[in-house]
Amino acid sequence: MNRTFTAAVAALMLAVSFAGSVAAGPVEDAAAAVAAHKRGDYATALRLIRPLADQGDADARNILGLMYYSGQGVPQDYVIAHMWLSLAAAGGNFTAERDFIAAKMTPAQIAEAQKLAREWKPTTGR
Repeated sequence: MNRTFTAAVAALMLAVSFAGSVAAGPVEDAAAAVAAHKRGDYATALRLIRPLADQGDADARNILGLMYYSGQGVPQDYVIAHMWLSLAAAGGNFTAERDFIAAKMTPAQIAEAQKLAREWKPTTGR
């Protein structure tokens, strides 16, 4: 899963870098999140990725979903992971990870994740 996380973060950094110098904050946050994750500082990585995900960044949502899947900086939670990966897919990040995680979930868990994705609003609590 670490390789998948690194690839997702690299995609995030590439996508954000196209935004130009006006978006220097998100680029710096994405780079700092990658560095924090590599050194095992998942709390910092989470703190930096979450605002990007809340702002609608599909790649950041993908990364956050993977963090929930693997329990990096957050309690491992397949439902929340699936929710974030669904939000990422809705934003244009078409990843296979959501289907991989869904294969490990019950139909009720998948339904709950889909409901959470439909009802999702930016918060700082998850």
